[in-house]
Amino acid sequence: MANPANQNQELNGKLSTIAVETYRWMVLARTFEDRISNIYRAGKIVGGVYVGKGQEAFSAALSTQLRKGQDVYSPLIRDMAGRAAFGEPLIDAARTYLGSARGPTIGRDGNVHRGNSHEGMPTMISHLGAMISVVNGMLFARRLRKKLNNVVGAASIGDGATSTGAFHEALNMAAVEKLPLIISIANNQFAYSTPTDRQFACDELVDKATGYGVNGININGTDLIECLEGFGKAIAQARSGKGPQIVVGNLLRLSGHGEHDDAPYISNRLRSSNLGQDCLVKAKNRIIEESWCSEKQCDDIQEQATIEVNAAIAQAESEKGPNPYSHDWNAYSSPSFRK
Repeated sequence: MANPANQNQELNGKLSTIAVETYRWMVLARTFEDRISNIYRAGKIVGGVYVGKGQEAFSAALSTQLRKGQDVYSPLIRDMAGRAAFGEPLIDAARTYLGSARGPTIGRDGNVHRGNSHEGMPTMISHLGAMISVVNGMLFARRLRKKLNNVVGAASIGDGATSTGAFHEALNMAAVEKLPLIISIANNQFAYSTPTDRQFACDELVDKATGYGVNGININGTDLIECLEGFGKAIAQARSGKGPQIVVGNLLRLSGHGEHDDAPYISNRLRSSNLGQDCLVKAKNRIIEESWCSEKQCDDIQEQATIEVNAAIAQAESEKGPNPYSHDWNAYSSPSFRK
């Protein structure tokens, strides 16, 4: 019979490893997006900039636990941490924001419309809720080809998307077909500036899961460990044939809807509540408290992130934009991704 003490030690060891790994992606994302925000304010980025400040733990805790090269992951506009954890090269993000012709979209599309379907990350569609049906399609196609065994697909949305027809139709289809789908809902309390009490009448957003016959859980989206454990359970459920899983992360975005928005509609009371806690600060304090990392090691993680971000942005800034008169590009797949 297994020794419970040894089992607990093993579980704690696994948690410490994945917590530190996830924290690294959180730091990298925050560092990168802070730089991108500054470049945007300097007028050097065309289009909007939407950062995930305050949502990094919820974002990275999902994709860190997915299997790269096997699972499907569809990130949202505030999922820089999740994108990085799932394997998106930082240079791809930098090139897209800065319009480099060497980027995934060849400098010809919005800076958040990037992905790599060959690696299981479909290019994002901006319309709320639309990516759930895309992930459904990818999973269903694998089922028809008998390649769905032990595969899961994850789609990230916000609370606003749960009020759309796209959300209803896609979730209903996934539930009926019992697809191994995880829907990650970042409940950041506002659909742009519309508060949740003007979006839905149920007591909790997770209550919507019951109406579709799927499992749903509420977690504290500012707490890295709770996010890791919640997504870990949801992924295991979906992978074992239990059908779609909804994970609602309650949190507050610590910036406006985009960098063009100073969010005057968010009250000081809400900002100072538990929802407004900075997940990055909480994660750092927790891993130091648990002795999973020292203060010096956390500083090293920040220093390494700064080096990587500076190198990626410098490279992207040195590259030319697209030539409108000579190109080989189409909306389906850029040349660099064709195989």
